[in-house]
Amino acid sequence: MAHTVIAGGGIGGLATALSLAGHGHRVTVLERSDTFAEIGAGIQLGPNAFHALDRLGVGERVRERAVFIDELRFMDGTSGEKVAAMELTGAYRERFGNPYAVVHRGDLYQPLLAACQELDGVELVADAAVSEYEQDATGVTVLTVDGRTARGAALIGADGIRSTVRAAMLGDGEPRVSGHTIYRSVIPIEKVPQELRWNTVTLWAGPKWHFVHYIIGGGEYLNLAVTRDDGATVPVAGPEAERGHVLAQFPGIGATARRLLELGEGWREWVLCDRDPVRTWTDGRVALLGDAAHPMLQYAAQGACQALEDAVVLGDLLDGMGEDDVVQRLEKFNAVRHERAGRAQLIARLMGSELYHPAGERAEERNAMLSGLSQRELQDKVSWLHGDRDFTDSGVAGVR
Repeated sequence: MAHTVIAGGGIGGLATALSLAGHGHRVTVLERSDTFAEIGAGIQLGPNAFHALDRLGVGERVRERAVFIDELRFMDGTSGEKVAAMELTGAYRERFGNPYAVVHRGDLYQPLLAACQELDGVELVADAAVSEYEQDATGVTVLTVDGRTARGAALIGADGIRSTVRAAMLGDGEPRVSGHTIYRSVIPIEKVPQELRWNTVTLWAGPKWHFVHYIIGGGEYLNLAVTRDDGATVPVAGPEAERGHVLAQFPGIGATARRLLELGEGWREWVLCDRDPVRTWTDGRVALLGDAAHPMLQYAAQGACQALEDAVVLGDLLDGMGEDDVVQRLEKFNAVRHERAGRAQLIARLMGSELYHPAGERAEERNAMLSGLSQRELQDKVSWLHGDRDFTDSGVAGVR
């Protein structure tokens, strides 16, 4: 039984542990925090995520707390007019084989954690920040900040956008600051007027800003996320933001969107970051996965989905792994996944600049383009992401 070490106990790390354990590996997960927990608010899960979760054996557990959405709705944030909506029931579910849903991040994380805790072959080690790794012909030795070591046939770096494993492997510096600031709030559904409790993911697009909201927590909360293209240059991760400050960032917002925005309380602030796509995620017996390999902006709602896909593909490729073919199999993982995940990174950036934030004539052209698309055409736009079941489609003809 091969032993694999995973750096990072987030969604990607735990999904990878489940995937590898399901293929006969013994797994040690090293988490830098002093507990295994997931912070954050709402998260969107496309059909591709549910395909992956089903493969990992936790699909039904996640579905129990998910809110299954009727449509993705795109609104003009200043006029308040409905521009387009992609229906997510009937034909969509039939085509892609699974629903589109939203959950609280914890409602995705906890089923992954519980499933790992149920397996004898998965060891979860908290308060174990990885500092570096060393490898030789037979394995990888992982060193932690406090001087402990773990050794395995392979090391998977699933330790996030500021990955220590990536820094040691690629040395490519700090993440790219997007210049976008996002404010997030989660409020009890009882505080939301009945007429505003829409079973949709709704996006209001305005000049250099957009506002997304949807119900999470099995229907108990409304998740609010409003983003401003403000040229921010310094990363910020989660401090409190004054309600008055948040409301002042969006003076031209339409009446209905304003009503929803004013419901927010306990706002927190982040400056969004990502990285440029890279072709190489491996170094011998070491591979990157999830945000460590391909961190992306939230705008395509695919960050967690792509990490789940990584986990499934990696488990399949490392099935029956022997000590002598680790390097080759990790290189194969890199080869079949980097184009798809890299395109998702670039699409997310493009959606922010070209779809969500235009003003004036460009916004009018966008509205005309979106409103002219049929349901089938809207589905076609996302089919390479939502509909792929082997998780290797880059969405570009001739590229795999």
